Amino acid sequence: MPVEPAITALLARYGPLPPLPVDRAHVEQLREQGRALAEDLVPIEVGAVEDGALPGPAGEIPVRVYRPEGADGPVPTVVFFHGGGWVAGDLDSHDQITRRLCRDVHAVVVAVHYRRAPEHPFPAPLDDCLAAARHVAEHRDDYGGGRLAVAGDSAGANTAAVTALVFRDERRPLDAQLLAYPPTDCSGTRSHPSRTENGEGYFLTTETIEELQRVYAGGDPGALRSWRISPLLAPDFTGVAPAVIGTARYDPLRDEGRAYAEALADAGTDVFHRTYDGLVHGFLSLFEQSPASDAATAELFAQLAERLRP
Repeated sequence: MPVEPAITALLARYGPLPPLPVDRAHVEQLREQGRALAEDLVPIEVGAVEDGALPGPAGEIPVRVYRPEGADGPVPTVVFFHGGGWVAGDLDSHDQITRRLCRDVHAVVVAVHYRRAPEHPFPAPLDDCLAAARHVAEHRDDYGGGRLAVAGDSAGANTAAVTALVFRDERRPLDAQLLAYPPTDCSGTRSHPSRTENGEGYFLTTETIEELQRVYAGGDPGALRSWRISPLLAPDFTGVAPAVIGTARYDPLRDEGRAYAEALADAGTDVFHRTYDGLVHGFLSLFEQSPASDAATAELFAQLAERLRP
């Protein structure tokens, strides 16, 4: 199936990502491009939205808490980590996604704005995500009071996957994880054909992925081989929370997302995984412009909701 026509039009409109390398001179351009995708959208109505902060390892972590309409009794809580290659993305760029997540799953959503590279390379972004997830888990009654999940798209899906592994190791209860087009193997030690097949022409290029990974790791190739950056390299997947994983046919990251779904399933984890034809990396951000992205988003959120029912 070819790229959906609506996606083709968006690719022509927005063009490729800013030029490499991703240094301080280009960071704001990347961040502005992420915000531009969310401009002019009519916010999805939810019960309430409140900005706040949670305690973190280097000070307060900004969060935005979304509460669903008509909540009567406990509802699930989803801790959401935004994408953006660990250098871009924020609460505003992903506001429409988290509003829809709140509405469709009928859950309290705690969106986390973690520290970003290059100012704050690994492990700072992950440390903030872990701190926020632990805080919510320890104060669940302040949020939905029901079952708990972590979720994210792209780089945020990477940190969500690592968070689920850490929660397993810490024996913290976690009921589900939603991973949208996750980068799971930044090591360069395994072959993932989609990085070549879809390496150019679909907004996110393989060259950009490698550069963003380098920036996230602070230029340390050894860090990229840690499972805390490359969760596919984790030594054991048993006992990890049920997973909902969405990948895109024309995404350079398609095959490592699929490999992660297979690794979890092989370890006995409940996994829903689908590769969506006609779509590219970042489709959660495109659901209002792309019918196929809308359908994919609806299915992923419905699968998450099913795993969060009491």
